[in-house]
Amino acid sequence: MSYSVGQVAGFAGVTVRTLHHYDEIGLLRPSARSTAGHRRYDDADLDRLQSVLFYRELGFPLDEVAVLLDDPDADPQAHLRRQHALLTDRIEQLEKMAAAVEHAMEARKMGIDLTPEEKFEVFGDFDPDQYADEVEERWGNTEAYRESQRRAATYTKEDWQRIQAEADALNDRFVALMESGAEPESEAAMDLAEEHRQGISRNHYDCDHRLHACIAENYVNDHRFTENIDKAKPGLAAYLRDAIRANAERHG
Repeated sequence: MSYSVGQVAGFAGVTVRTLHHYDEIGLLRPSARSTAGHRRYDDADLDRLQSVLFYRELGFPLDEVAVLLDDPDADPQAHLRRQHALLTDRIEQLEKMAAAVEHAMEARKMGIDLTPEEKFEVFGDFDPDQYADEVEERWGNTEAYRESQRRAATYTKEDWQRIQAEADALNDRFVALMESGAEPESEAAMDLAEEHRQGISRNHYDCDHRLHACIAENYVNDHRFTENIDKAKPGLAAYLRDAIRANAERHG
């Protein structure tokens, strides 16, 4: 069975002019001509056209496509393996691009004006947008949430790096205090808890002692908080909660 140039153009989603060009440069010559001299393509021609379009989609120049398809040492299975490998790489690239676009959209929604690369540089493997919808649903109607959004929208990468560095340094001091054997209700632990509260107020939203204590309960009641905080040292989440609770009572 053979097909006209118009039929093949329709099958492949290309123009008749493109098929004429492929014929002229020897990339895809029709296997036959009608009695009137019109191009006629058979199934083998369509298979070759499929490979041509595949390599073109991957960005190969036409002259390189011709070399690939006319290589006498390559068999059809080798072509399929090459196509599969190239397609797999392309899928991975597209998935990364899609993730980057998604992160960029979430960053705009959250008011964090950073590129995905900058966010990774600042936050490491913690994605600040991962629970954006949940945060908005739970606290979106609060002034603290709105204030946090307003401040975040003004921060640069350097601001976020400073905030993250402050948080990391404070965590290190909490860990050192735990390892020294100091109780979370000790004066030193409560003083660190107060610094923690002031950091939230300074960088995100006004956080009084009552709100601070409520936030701290999530550190042990929500396994996601617990797992993230305990990366620094197992038990840190509970220690931090207890120190914050004691500090709130001290200022009650």
